[in-house]
Amino acid sequence: MGLPTPGTNNLQVLRAVEDGWHAFCRAPWAFLLFQALVLVVMTPFAALLVAGAVRLNGPEPAVLHPVAAGISLVVGLVGYVVVALWAVVGLSRGAWLSLEGTKPSFRHFTRWDGAASGRLLLSAILLAIVVGLVALIAGLIGTGLGNLNAALTALPVIVFGIFYIWFLITQKFLIQLSLFGVKRPAETLQAGLKGVNPSWWMVLWLAIVEAIIHGIAALFSYGGLFVVVPVMICISTAAYRQLFGSQDHTGLLSASEG
Repeated sequence: MGLPTPGTNNLQVLRAVEDGWHAFCRAPWAFLLFQALVLVVMTPFAALLVAGAVRLNGPEPAVLHPVAAGISLVVGLVGYVVVALWAVVGLSRGAWLSLEGTKPSFRHFTRWDGAASGRLLLSAILLAIVVGLVALIAGLIGTGLGNLNAALTALPVIVFGIFYIWFLITQKFLIQLSLFGVKRPAETLQAGLKGVNPSWWMVLWLAIVEAIIHGIAALFSYGGLFVVVPVMICISTAAYRQLFGSQDHTGLLSASEG
């Protein structure tokens, strides 16, 4: 199946915020209960990850043997990533169903989808590789220019900074494109570029509004941050549907009914 076709290319940020909030309010306890379950499952993996990293980077002596610390680090990292993917896929599925006018049940959140999780993971890795390569090229150019004139070192840094902001905004809907838009992870970046560029400034405004909401939630400490995660996914999904349409191109929802 081809890339999702951008819809109106006319993102209405306040409407996306309103629609996202209403989607969350359609099943708030299901969203929050799943969030709580994710935290419970994720905590031991996070503890293993931290313990292994501290042991391998800390001074002698330590409680964990280096081999045990390495195993702890790997198991913690893998478990943490798997649970994080499970959480994002579940919350995104719930957000989509709620935006469709359906009250999602708890099973819609908890169902594991390996194909969708794999697409999301590979898309995120690809995004990191692209950003890393550009940063490496900018660093090499900066080093070369620095040998000519120290003042020129800042030039590639500025160019990379501009690229970084522009590129990450075009990938604002990487999660939704991976889960609902395309089945080939390599096409998610292309779909983001094609779909977001016509409305780049409005998507930037959306990112700013979301950052403000995050800041307000942080004032309420962990409770606010706990609630804001599913709300943000609902808002981003509502904005995605404005730009890319409301069709599930990958069959994520039909798979969840199987």
